[in-house]
Amino acid sequence: MRRWDFVAAYLQGDLETNEVVYCHAPPGYATLGADGRPRICRVKKPVYGMAQAGRRWQRSLFPWLLQFGFTQCKSDPCVFTMTRTISGVEHRLVLGCYVDDLFTLYSHEGVGSL
Repeated sequence: MRRWDFVAAYLQGDLETNEVVYCHAPPGYATLGADGRPRICRVKKPVYGMAQAGRRWQRSLFPWLLQFGFTQCKSDPCVFTMTRTISGVEHRLVLGCYVDDLFTLYSHEGVGSL
């Protein structure tokens, strides 16, 4: 079993086309405009702390896994499997996604394995 933590994974997703999100200006930026009203910023990419950030990351990752040849588990949509026969030996890879971590289980290790 192996585990990968994707650094800045949430920044890899995209907001929905019709999704508009605003936030307060980050520390170090002027919080008031010239008119004295509070400044807000429009968010263009998901960031840590947004309720939608994890889902947007999944919407980027899951289609890539399916295109790569994984099959999504019907009972848990965050689990994917891939089975390949290499030199007459069946190799099985199970991949689980939790937040921004990936966990892999595989039946063989070494040269010629998945």
